[in-house]
Amino acid sequence: RHRNLVQLIGWCHDQTQFLLVYEFLPNASLDYYLFSKKSPLEWDVRYKIAMGLASALLYLHEECEQCVVHRDIKASNIMLDSGYNSKLGDFGLARFMDHELGFRTTGLAGTLGYMSPEYVTTGKASKESDVYSFGVVALEIACGRKVTDGVDPNSDLGLVHWVWDLLGKDELLSGVDLMLNNVFDKKEVECLMRVGLWCAHPDSRFRPSISQAIQVLKFERTLPNLPVKMPVPTYFVASDALEVSSASASMTNNSIDGVR
Repeated sequence: RHRNLVQLIGWCHDQTQFLLVYEFLPNASLDYYLFSKKSPLEWDVRYKIAMGLASALLYLHEECEQCVVHRDIKASNIMLDSGYNSKLGDFGLARFMDHELGFRTTGLAGTLGYMSPEYVTTGKASKESDVYSFGVVALEIACGRKVTDGVDPNSDLGLVHWVWDLLGKDELLSGVDLMLNNVFDKKEVECLMRVGLWCAHPDSRFRPSISQAIQVLKFERTLPNLPVKMPVPTYFVASDALEVSSASASMTNNSIDGVR
């Protein structure tokens, strides 16, 4: 049990029916507030939500007896209680993993746009692939843009690449959600966007642990030094992952089983 995880209240099993009962969370999910543009969240609430999500991941990755890899961290799986505290839910794809273990072959499952390059290519999930997903959500929180949508009608860049280009132009704050009407803490915005890029680094070796990301978000550690251009992912693909790699190379949005 953790304050930033959706709490399981009970369950019921009747013949072929299996039901889980969770706590009621009256403010729906984060994606509604970020993307519907009907009820935009103020900046301090957004930063609190990002910190809450990071706290949930810290618990799953480092504080549980066994490491839990969620595999489907996205805005629609982040629920909000009456005080707009974030609660990570939907553990249908989660897997246990030993803390000392690195990557684990789980089969490709999750949501395109939130999955790290190495996970898409190899089908091997890890704490690092969860951190990548957290980075994408952090950028969505700051920018108010969905990772799966085009961010610029004159470009086919995805959200991560687009924000990285803004970083290279020293125009990071120009990517902030317009619905905030320029009412935000510039220091916190830059921090969240830089941490988002750090976590969404295409090469898993250069991503932080979630505890390192939290230290920066709490201003207990200096901002990461990021390259001005988005790096190209480089990693070794083992022979047993070639079949997964071949399948993933041809997939498009919502096009294969297990990916939504």
